[in-house]
Amino acid sequence: MSYIINLCQQRQDADLFRHFQGSRKVLFMRNPSRSEHIIVSLPTRPRLPAAAASPSLVVRTMPGRPTRALVSFGGLVFAAAIGRGGKTAFKREGDGATPRGDLKVLGGYRSGSLRAPVISATKLGRAGARDGWCDAPDHAAYNRYVRLPFGASHETLARPDALYDVVLVLDWNVRCRRRGAGSAIFLHLARPGYEPTEGCVALKRRDLMRILPHIRRGGCVRVV
Repeated sequence: MSYIINLCQQRQDADLFRHFQGSRKVLFMRNPSRSEHIIVSLPTRPRLPAAAASPSLVVRTMPGRPTRALVSFGGLVFAAAIGRGGKTAFKREGDGATPRGDLKVLGGYRSGSLRAPVISATKLGRAGARDGWCDAPDHAAYNRYVRLPFGASHETLARPDALYDVVLVLDWNVRCRRRGAGSAIFLHLARPGYEPTEGCVALKRRDLMRILPHIRRGGCVRVV
């Protein structure tokens, strides 16, 4: 979407123009010597079909491919990766399987090093080098966010790869925990070739970015 900005004060004009010019969002400038008008492009929320008012995200395994899935959302269908152990109704820590059920969105994170804008209906915290998630079944912080360094088994939310550039935390064994019933079930970015996950659901970046503006906290990811 483009906006016309009418500028008044000369100093304010220059500062504002430099801001948009630096971000490469200036599309056109009228009377550049006076900086009277500039047209800038700002990100807008991508649209889903009209029927997708508050849809669930439904995950179904591809026939004959237990670690690959099709994700339906508001009339759209995306490819996805799921756990190396396929799907299960009896999730256990370390089995590499994606749990069946209705998984509510509890919140999310984005990489602190990610500079690109992320349009999301769910508030995303910034994950840095001291942010982690405990996956030690015997620890009191099992399946909880933790601050690093942390003595028990955990994973780091600030990964060297891009898988956790954007993460939605799903309510599997979070609000009502059982020891060893699985941890860190997220919706995140997929590896090249949709390599299997450790139990999470993973989408291509472009597909996840299209969905994010429409998934609010409390929204449902249904693994069937």
